[in-house]
Amino acid sequence: MRYVGNDQNEYFSLSPIDNIGDVLNHWRFSTLVDIGDVVPEDFSKEETRTDMIYRNLLAGAVAGAVSRTCTAPFDRLKTVMQALGSRKQIEIIGGFKYMLQEGGVTSLWRGNGMNVLKIAPEVALRFTFYEEIKTIFIKDKNREANVLERFLSGSIAGGLAQSFIYPLELLKTRMVLRRTGEYSSIFDCAKKILKNEGIRAFYKGYIPNMLGILPYAGIDLTIYETLKRFYMKENKMVENPSVPILLLCGTCSTICGQLVSYPLALIRTRLQAQEVPMNSIERDTMIKLIKRIWLNEGLRGLYRGLLPNIIKVVPAVSISYVVYEKVKKKSSQLDTKS
Repeated sequence: MRYVGNDQNEYFSLSPIDNIGDVLNHWRFSTLVDIGDVVPEDFSKEETRTDMIYRNLLAGAVAGAVSRTCTAPFDRLKTVMQALGSRKQIEIIGGFKYMLQEGGVTSLWRGNGMNVLKIAPEVALRFTFYEEIKTIFIKDKNREANVLERFLSGSIAGGLAQSFIYPLELLKTRMVLRRTGEYSSIFDCAKKILKNEGIRAFYKGYIPNMLGILPYAGIDLTIYETLKRFYMKENKMVENPSVPILLLCGTCSTICGQLVSYPLALIRTRLQAQEVPMNSIERDTMIKLIKRIWLNEGLRGLYRGLLPNIIKVVPAVSISYVVYEKVKKKSSQLDTKS
């Protein structure tokens, strides 16, 4: 158990953050669900003056890349079940069999390169927008933003960041769902989409994606804070919640957020997966898809792929936290030596 003992103490001695909750802030909103990263971390004025921001961006990008790579098979299974489940009656075991038969073991990580590629710009844009928008809400420079101001700033920042990187989101979905040999590379995929479907295709599913951000963020943030405060109230002798408690609070709040917003994520994926020629008159809309799924598959159809998405939550946050801490610790040590 050296990791939770000496290593953790050594890490905090090198970090200006004195609360484990602040360290966990990143992965809570950037590794669990792809519906929109909405409430970025807050930095104090002292941290902003240092290179703390850049260290967090680096650590967050690396942590996100590693955690998503480790849980990529479940992420691809979720996408396959969302897009193809109703046609092929794919469930969890059948989904893995389908992927292995179609492309072998390596196909389980299909599209992960695109997923990793979009992490760095997504984190950087989200944080930049968040800080700028937060200054608009806070008129008094001497006070910190409250929960509502953080939530609104984070939601707007998440929406703007998603708007900029959304074409990468669509490319990720197409790369995940591609048949063996269909695209030679990410660039080949983008070229074929542009040629056959037009520029508009890169924003398929944009509206349900944006609509999913607000309920997910509101529910996740509210439940997380409520559970944490309840624990602190019941355990007054404890100064700060332990890592397992924060992991539990984050996992519970994320699952609750997903239960409400997941149908919109499914609609987004199905719209992204559709290949509609530019001159086609018949185009599926969000409302048409919801009606069709409800009539043909019922409520269960709107939650297809939810289980593998939830299964990846615990390992994703655990891996992300460990990598996040190690990268920040290493970068702090390098800064100290230099």
